[in-house]
Amino acid sequence: MMRLNMILLAAVLGSAFYLVQLQYESRTVYTAMDKTQAAARKLTTERETLEVQKRAQTAALRVQSIAREQLAMREATPSITQYVTIRNGQVTVSTPVAEAGQIAASGRKP
Repeated sequence: MMRLNMILLAAVLGSAFYLVQLQYESRTVYTAMDKTQAAARKLTTERETLEVQKRAQTAALRVQSIAREQLAMREATPSITQYVTIRNGQVTVSTPVAEAGQIAASGRKP
């Protein structure tokens, strides 16, 4: 009888230690999972912030203002437009507004 009690006591102690070990591992895995989920939420928030910043950077008005200020660009108007044509190997450059102004000044019909 004493021997059976010792075997049962050893079985109970073994299962108790095993249960404690499993609970410890479970808590460790849960903590790691929670940290990973928090990092994922942080990355998601950061990605959304970067997308908003990207949309703001590429807004049409911003592109237009940078083109004017930093690149000294301006809108194309007939007064600054030049047309290049090639006929029979000859390259000619013409400005329609300038030609129209010369025609008007000379009194000729276009």
